[in-house]
Amino acid sequence: EVQLEESGGGLVQAGGSLRLSCKASGFRFHEYAVGWFRQAPGKEREPVSCISDFDGTKVYADSAKGRFIISSDNVKNTVYLQMNSLKSEDTAVYYCAAILRARWELLESDVERLWVEYDYWGQGTQVTVSS
Repeated sequence: EVQLEESGGGLVQAGGSLRLSCKASGFRFHEYAVGWFRQAPGKEREPVSCISDFDGTKVYADSAKGRFIISSDNVKNTVYLQMNSLKSEDTAVYYCAAILRARWELLESDVERLWVEYDYWGQGTQVTVSS
């Protein structure tokens, strides 16, 4: 059974940093790509970043470029999202999700990789940035 568990959220002041973790079980990273998404109160869910360990792809949404860094640890089967220079508008529930490699390899652009519907989702972790 594929499971994803996020951790690392919390309350941080504007300008601060947090590192989110997404622990995967039931699959290995060569089988799936993993993405981070967020949903703020009253807003639609939006992509933040995604990574595929098997082809070395890393994609960032414009909101994350230059501030967030996505990485993976194959030994720990964990994907990280290092978030720096946090702003109040980063406040949201952050989710990680996984997509089958076979579906990922059909995607032709970074926009598709960010916005495709992923196959499995975690429960989310709250990030609150105070101004």
